[in-house]
Amino acid sequence: MSDFPPSDFLTFVAIGFLAQVVDGALGMAFGVLTTTSLLTVGVTPSVASAMTHVTECFTTAASGLSHLYHRNVDWRLVVRLAPAGMAGGALGAYVLANIDGKAIEPFVSAYLIAVGLFILYKAFQPKWPRDVRDWIVPYVGGAGSLLDAMGGGGWGPIVTSSLLGRGHEPKKVIGSTNLTEFAVTTVISAAFIVTLGWSELTPALGLVLGGVLAAPVGAILVRRLPVKPLMIAVSAIIIGTAAVRFV
Repeated sequence: MSDFPPSDFLTFVAIGFLAQVVDGALGMAFGVLTTTSLLTVGVTPSVASAMTHVTECFTTAASGLSHLYHRNVDWRLVVRLAPAGMAGGALGAYVLANIDGKAIEPFVSAYLIAVGLFILYKAFQPKWPRDVRDWIVPYVGGAGSLLDAMGGGGWGPIVTSSLLGRGHEPKKVIGSTNLTEFAVTTVISAAFIVTLGWSELTPALGLVLGGVLAAPVGAILVRRLPVKPLMIAVSAIIIGTAAVRFV
């Protein structure tokens, strides 16, 4: 990872703030938006993912509490997502931290583009009513956290959009996945800190500040913004930013 001058602190604050506003409103995209931005400014994939997840320990806690306050959380969904999510996240962090950053960078960028396309696809999917006991919930949580840790993002695009696509109540899905993500990112961050050390992750403080400041905004916007146009815009940003890595 390259050394960042103090002037870049505000850049990280802005990245964290904007990514969290989108994530709080959609229940997705903080990780992929933040990771693609960090890759663009020269951060290696493993450190970018580690910085993103350390930041998410704080932003997901703030966002989860905001969603709890606004009664957007279904605890039955949280209980079914969390165990598989934590296990998959720990495995993904261990694998990524032990792979050469330059070798995996094109694959991470390709994965982020795929996530962007997945969000775009889900924006146009019809919804059907679905019970919270849906059998696929734990499997979605495990797969989403595994890919999230390895790609620096994807919990929201995979888990939130999959559950929305299967017909779960949007407000409850967004609130529940945001709260569950706190447990998942805490496990992932611990795995990265043990492997990489804290000194590599100090620039994450700017991301933390911006994300925490934005968390209450997203919880309010989830009730007011039209979902489809926002999902289309987010997918375009993710695809465009990740595609720069191939140029």
